[in-house]
Amino acid sequence: MTLFEELTKDFIEIFDKGKETRIFFAPGRINLIGEHTDYNGGYVFPCALSFGTYAVARKREDKKVKVYSKNFKDLGILTFTLEELKYEKGHDWANYPKGVMKVFKDHGYLLENGLEVLFFGNIPNGAGLSSSASIELVTSVLLKGLFNLDVDMISMVKMCQKAENQFIGVNCGIMDQFAIGMGKKEKAILLDCTTLAYKYSDLVLKDASIIIANTNKRRGLADSKYNERRKECDRALFQLQKELEINALGELTEEEFEKNKHLITNEIDRRRAKHAVYENRRTLKAVDALERGDIKEFGKLMKASHKSLKEDYEVTGKELDTLVKLAWEQEGTIGSRMTGAGFGGCTVNIVNNQKVDEFIENVGKKYKEIIGYGASFYIASIGDGARELK
Repeated sequence: MTLFEELTKDFIEIFDKGKETRIFFAPGRINLIGEHTDYNGGYVFPCALSFGTYAVARKREDKKVKVYSKNFKDLGILTFTLEELKYEKGHDWANYPKGVMKVFKDHGYLLENGLEVLFFGNIPNGAGLSSSASIELVTSVLLKGLFNLDVDMISMVKMCQKAENQFIGVNCGIMDQFAIGMGKKEKAILLDCTTLAYKYSDLVLKDASIIIANTNKRRGLADSKYNERRKECDRALFQLQKELEINALGELTEEEFEKNKHLITNEIDRRRAKHAVYENRRTLKAVDALERGDIKEFGKLMKASHKSLKEDYEVTGKELDTLVKLAWEQEGTIGSRMTGAGFGGCTVNIVNNQKVDEFIENVGKKYKEIIGYGASFYIASIGDGARELK
């Protein structure tokens, strides 16, 4: 039985037979370099993965919305109406699609009928591969498809970010939604998070593969120190603006930052700002290295990125640091760093193809010895962005 058939069968079991269903998909994402730069007006370099979130959906005759997730079976069917889209703690994961529906309505898009939707995600939950943005984007493409809405992908990306910021309360940048909406097979996206100017880069890794390693330490973004880091960067920017005409930390070069860092009076805020500035420049250098075919240099910049995230931004933790250190000690590793918001989640690794099995076995074994439980490994396949599946 194909995944299509299995999900359709599950849908009928949950919601009964009725009108024909349609199936939609939005990937997860991995960020190769450029971490915590998106909300600091900088560059990021993510790509969409081949796994993500599926949604089987059909319209109802009334205004009720009934949603069910195979990932949260214990919560059963969650019901709300299109007339009353408000955040409810008990609705847990369903607040993400609900938030997207609310933002669509607030922007004047007509959702004249309720829905029945079965969700299934094969992104490890809480792994930092952006399962929340994936749910948001799959909801967007199903709303567009079922209601024949005249809305382009970048508008949907912006609305999904708004839903997460204002409805969920996570002050995220736009990277996750953009990578998931605009992803292309075998390509990474260099995105300027201020202007949304972007370009695709071929992911030519010669004789190497991208390996995602999941610490299996879950992290909740809204409850983590993510919003705190944003405030620290905002304070640093405010102090720099007393003498510099800038709108974001991403506008500064390393030299400009060093010359003016004395304006930031709080030492912690200064370190946060340093990471934002240096990481932004690293991202541009890394893309340049990749386009020149210098994978070794790309790997060095990944290492510097992790070091900065550990020491200046302080978002790593024992599990991520252990996985990265073990990766660097393993023969055949070209680059390794944490990816995502941090505080648990995953590392992204570039590993020589001949050493992949050895890498997974050795790093996995040593990680379990040190941490006490195992890590999970995935060979990343880079896929297309959110869409309806025919």
